[in-house]
Amino acid sequence: MIRTASAVWNGGLKDGKGTISTQSGVLSETQYSFSTRFEDGIGINPEELIAAAHAGCFTMAFSAQLGDRGITPESVSTTAAITMLSLVLTKSELTTTVVAPGADKTTIEEAAAAAKAGCPISKVLNLEISLDLTVTV
Repeated sequence: MIRTASAVWNGGLKDGKGTISTQSGVLSETQYSFSTRFEDGIGINPEELIAAAHAGCFTMAFSAQLGDRGITPESVSTTAAITMLSLVLTKSELTTTVVAPGADKTTIEEAAAAAKAGCPISKVLNLEISLDLTVTV
């Protein structure tokens, strides 16, 4: 499987603008700029895309790990916060809530740890990954 995305940039770093598109078309010439990346401008930025990828990947991996342990969750919800300091990504903080009535909390925690270590995006990120897990059984 190969997935693609593309970016186009026009102009200088601070006054230029760019677009990002994805193979699926979900992002199609979506605007990004210096202000969307380093200030509070409206638009997409690479770090936000990494956060979305990590949240989505971890959540699916967690569901798979739960399934491997005989648990079908009612829901799994994750937010990923990517920290960048001095132009280096340093941390991804996963905040996850799982609702799995009747399930064993320890088993859920084991599944979460396995998902954190095993999701493909976690494996590719060269940064600290933390997990704040809330379990409702």
